[in-house]
Amino acid sequence: MIESALWGLLGGSSLVVGGVLALVRTWSARTIALVMAFGSGVLISAVAFELVAEAWPETGLVTGIAMAVGALVFFGADVVISRTGAPRRRRSSTSAGAAAMVIVAGAALDGIPESAAIGATLTDAGGVSVAFVLAVFLSNIPESMSSSAGLRRSGRSARGILLLWLVIAVVSAVASGLGYLLVAGAPAEVVGGIRGFAAGAVLTMVASTMLPEAHDEGGPVTALVTTAGFVVAVAIGGVPG
Repeated sequence: MIESALWGLLGGSSLVVGGVLALVRTWSARTIALVMAFGSGVLISAVAFELVAEAWPETGLVTGIAMAVGALVFFGADVVISRTGAPRRRRSSTSAGAAAMVIVAGAALDGIPESAAIGATLTDAGGVSVAFVLAVFLSNIPESMSSSAGLRRSGRSARGILLLWLVIAVVSAVASGLGYLLVAGAPAEVVGGIRGFAAGAVLTMVASTMLPEAHDEGGPVTALVTTAGFVVAVAIGGVPG
């Protein structure tokens, strides 16, 4: 569990990295969008090959149902948070006027299923999925960069902003540890269900938050960057089978 939590902390630590990057200089919305697009491609690849492809052969129906449940749970929570004032959580222009706790809640909503998925890939049969950790790490950077810029403009101190991201990174570590506990020694159906739930939630997050905002700010080229991220993740993690 400790090893899993540490991997989750590594993935979540990029929130702090993104916060620091946003505080030391001003980045264009297009640059942030391109990073977000690349991270989206990496996440899609990691979900497909590290979660779904590993679980589906043994527990196809269970994994499919769990994916649907994970997608619906994320969708419902996302709707609730969006109605509180953060319809575009990753974009700096809207984050500036949003309450800090709304931004934190949105980041946690995105990060918890990602971190739980990290723990779910760490089984007794092998080590953690490096590709998935990389995917989570990259996807967190543009979120904290855009949100930190908005928080800074709204009057938050640099210390307060970094503390917020540190708290979420710790929550990510806990989620990753719990993800491992749930799959360690569990029957194949349970493992497939947990991985499917995390996969559905993460894919819904990418489709509803990351890709639309990346395209809005980065333009058509983000499609190519997303594909590049997908290919890089495949090259790093390999394809099961």
